[in-house]
Amino acid sequence: MKFIGVDLGWTSGATGLCCLQLVGSNLELASLTTHTPLPEVWQWFDQQILPTEPGLVAVDAPTLIPNATGSRLCDRLAHKHFGRYHAGAYPANQGLPFAQQTTSFGDRLTELGFAHAPTIEPQQPGRYQIELFPHPATIQLFGLSRILKYKKGKLRDRKLALAQLHQHITTVLPTLVPALALPIPLPSDYSALTSKQLKAIEDQLDSLLCAYVGAHWWWWGTARNWVLGDAQTGYIVVPAPPGTPSTSHA
Repeated sequence: MKFIGVDLGWTSGATGLCCLQLVGSNLELASLTTHTPLPEVWQWFDQQILPTEPGLVAVDAPTLIPNATGSRLCDRLAHKHFGRYHAGAYPANQGLPFAQQTTSFGDRLTELGFAHAPTIEPQQPGRYQIELFPHPATIQLFGLSRILKYKKGKLRDRKLALAQLHQHITTVLPTLVPALALPIPLPSDYSALTSKQLKAIEDQLDSLLCAYVGAHWWWWGTARNWVLGDAQTGYIVVPAPPGTPSTSHA
């Protein structure tokens, strides 16, 4: 089973891409990169997973947007549960500039046989896709009191926050089930990175988180994950904190 993480460029810009391969109960890194034009993204995708191969694609983008205006139920639930951590989701509707690109990405995955999976039978091979949002995942998995602000702010502050995210990924995820296998080829010194280099690493780390959360969803289902929303109105999968069962997410 393979797990593809996609930190999708919503309108333009680079897309972070990660492929994890399940070997026993360990997730081994097969690829971690960024691509900008969507044709290059799909070319990478075709190289990672064969047309009949089982896999789950976890996308950081709203791939189901049935509402013409306003916000989706899952976006409101994300704000309800995670707004106090500064991890509320950006509201999505069909009138926003990114809607066509993000929903088209989900539609293309559906055409390739990856069915939306807001419900799942754990550990059953198949071809699935889910939507997720990395910030709430970091709150739950790493026990943070608020998000690591590596996306906005002064360059030195973003470098520090991204280095902290790197540390959490490489110290916490290898202790969970399924376990992220090390090493992960990432910089050892974030202080020396330029803004452009930092953005590329940010996209890759977000895609790695996406791939891991996808694997966590496939392995545990609702026993250790929350699902905000549903297939009709849009949904976001969020892991429950390690060692705790899933709780109400309405």
